[in-house]
Amino acid sequence: MEMTLDKIKKMIKDRGILMVDFKLTDVDGRWRHLSIPAERLGESTMEHGIGFDGSNYGYAPVENSDMVFIPVLDSAVVDRYAEIPTLSMIGDVQVIDHPKNRPFDQYPRNVAKRALEYMAEQKVADRMVIGPEYEFYIFDNVTFTNRPEECGYTISTSQAAWESGTEYNNSGYQIPNGGGYHISLPMDIRNDLRSRICLAMKDWNIDVKYHHHEVGGCGQMEVEVELGDMLKLADDTMSAKYIIKNEAYVNGCTATLMPKPVAGEAGNGMHVHMLLFKNGKPVFYDKKGYAGLSETAHYFMGGLLKHARSLCAITNPSTNSYKRLVPGFEAPVTIGYATANRSAVIRIPAYAKTPDTKRFELRNPDATCNPYYAYAAILMAGLDGIKTKTDPKAMGWGPYDYNLFELSDEDKKKIESLPATLSEAVSELEKDHDYLTAGGVFPERLIEQIANRCRKAGDRISKLPHPAEFELYYDL
Repeated sequence: MEMTLDKIKKMIKDRGILMVDFKLTDVDGRWRHLSIPAERLGESTMEHGIGFDGSNYGYAPVENSDMVFIPVLDSAVVDRYAEIPTLSMIGDVQVIDHPKNRPFDQYPRNVAKRALEYMAEQKVADRMVIGPEYEFYIFDNVTFTNRPEECGYTISTSQAAWESGTEYNNSGYQIPNGGGYHISLPMDIRNDLRSRICLAMKDWNIDVKYHHHEVGGCGQMEVEVELGDMLKLADDTMSAKYIIKNEAYVNGCTATLMPKPVAGEAGNGMHVHMLLFKNGKPVFYDKKGYAGLSETAHYFMGGLLKHARSLCAITNPSTNSYKRLVPGFEAPVTIGYATANRSAVIRIPAYAKTPDTKRFELRNPDATCNPYYAYAAILMAGLDGIKTKTDPKAMGWGPYDYNLFELSDEDKKKIESLPATLSEAVSELEKDHDYLTAGGVFPERLIEQIANRCRKAGDRISKLPHPAEFELYYDL
């Protein structure tokens, strides 16, 4: 149902809403927010927006940092995590200009919208459908410190194997390391919490497919959502992360979507399924093609693989991302594609057989990404592959219908790999980003800002002594 201002005002009255909260996305993909009394929401808000200083949101400097936020009425939802009855909305950002304001070209939601416009201009498709998978850990408690004289972290969770020897409130139902996949009660102590998360997502108009315990025995979870339009799923990804963290918090726990919070356990990915439609017809389906995929689909995959190394700077923009992208944990390392093969960067699900569901998934992204930038960059890489007719098979990227983790060291050297560090990914982005700036989708200054922020994070981490270094070198 399309929302209007009158319908919003009625919702405010019927539900006793006292505050309206506007959530804005910064360059890193974090929500920031500002609130107004509910009675102040009116025609002026929709026409002129809410003014704010965008210079504190991490974007590259612009000639005018005074911006306005224009609410998206269809996003209105009661924020269950606010004690005061509060209506929450996301929105778009414009730069104040004369005689008319203009969309801020670096704002994540605007970048995603421009990518979809560019796709339509190329006459490839008029709709991109995606389906992200949300993996995360839930812990009882976490502490960390980074000071000159002390550095380290501690994770507590009663279901972890390392808790089996503790005496306080111990049920004895710990889950072995790496043994959590689809584990049942009573070991799955977070089952009801996951259900609460899914019910909260439903209230936020997110269609949940299913939830379950994931491989990580010390508390890894997964919620998978139904396929949907790219822009809505980008909005939903921001909402899902908010719900996961807040629902855990109000239930006395803590949740993290960081890629590798526990050494030696499975990492958190955010696999992205994707398919295109044109005039209501699937672009990626061909009954006679490999795995039922069309030539266009193969070119799209070719673009993803061609730009996989630079794409990582946007889909995997944290130093922690590259602690997940290592062999042995079902996370992709080598650049290639295959059917039903979780060791490949691109996996074609064997169970998706109908024309309207025929798709593939990109397995390297994780939730430290800004979803608007990540989904837009994925689309732009794929469109470049279609434009240049990049055939992944001809390029030697597969199909790899065997376990890439079990290759000999000699054979592994023959296959191109994803970057091993964030700094390596940034270097690739600096060399290879014309596919992102095509059509004015990603402004050049935004690419530079993303690269600079990633380099700064990488440099900081590289200069910090690591606790393991004391174990290795202290006595030398």
